[in-house]
Formats: sequence, structure tokens, C-alpha cells
Amino acid sequence: MRNILVFAVMVFVAFACRNEARQLPVTKVNWEARNAAANIPDSLETGSTYLSVYSQIYSGSQERLVDLTATISIRNPNTTETLFINTIDYYNTKGDRIRSYLSYPVFILPMETVEIIIQHNDNEGGTGANIIFDWGKAATAADPVFEAVMISTYGQIGLSFVTQGIPLD
Repeated sequence: MRNILVFAVMVFVAFACRNEARQLPVTKVNWEARNAAANIPDSLETGSTYLSVYSQIYSGSQERLVDLTATISIRNPNTTETLFINTIDYYNTKGDRIRSYLSYPVFILPMETVEIIIQHNDNEGGTGANIIFDWGKAATAADPVFEAVMISTYGQIGLSFVTQGIPLD
């Protein structure tokens, strides 16, 4: 009986100590469900924010590139005010617009975070990719917060870093 108990504990510990990442489905943002074109107040203050994003970085030399996954976070730090995002344009290292995420304004609810994922194998942006956000808010509301978290893992090595948006106004 004691041997069975020891074996059961060993199996439990072995499974509990596994260090594997769970594969969860990535849910794309449903921009259509956030369409705010008909509901935008006339009295909004507007602004633009620049966010640097790296879909690749150099490693060791200019000839070796490492692909990264980027999580772009659009955060509404207000507890009562909705924010509105009018455009999200993604540019590559050369400054060419390669993607527009919106064709109409969308809303971000109070304290909500909306995320855009740039997949690990999407290196179209290159080493100097960036995003420009145009947004609107009530006069008393705090500005939106834009951040990017870039990450890559190879075997036992991992790297990650964060960039924060800067106002263009």
C-alpha cells in the first residue's frame, strides 16, 4: 500500500512540475462588434499616439534576425468614460503602411483592454515597425494607454521587452 501511495505522489509531482506552455486559441478582435461610427459624441478631444513595435530584432550580427510575437495593448484607464479609436495603421521599417486595422471608429469601454496580436511568423513589419493610433475621448477623460510586449522563445532561452506609446500632439 505504501508503495502505491509513493508512486501516486511521484506521478502527481511529475505532472505538476511540467513546464510546458498551454496552447490557447488566439481570438482576433471583432472590430465590427465595436463599431462606434453612429454613436460618437461631437465634443470629443482627439489625439494621435506613436507606438514602436518590433516584429524582428537582430541577434549577434546584422545577418541574423530573430522573429518576435508582439501583443499590442489598447487600454482605457478611465473608470467611467468610453474611449474611441478612429484609426490603427501599421507601418514597416521603411515607413510603408502595410496594414490598417480599422475602416470605422471603434469603442473601448471603461477599464477595458483590447489586444492585437502580431504573430511570430508575421515579420512584414521588420526591425523598425510602428503603429499610429488616432483616438478621441471626453474632455475630462484620461488619454488611452498604448503598449507593445514583444516576446520570443527558442529552447530554454527567452527574451521579452515592452514599448510604450508617445503622444504625437
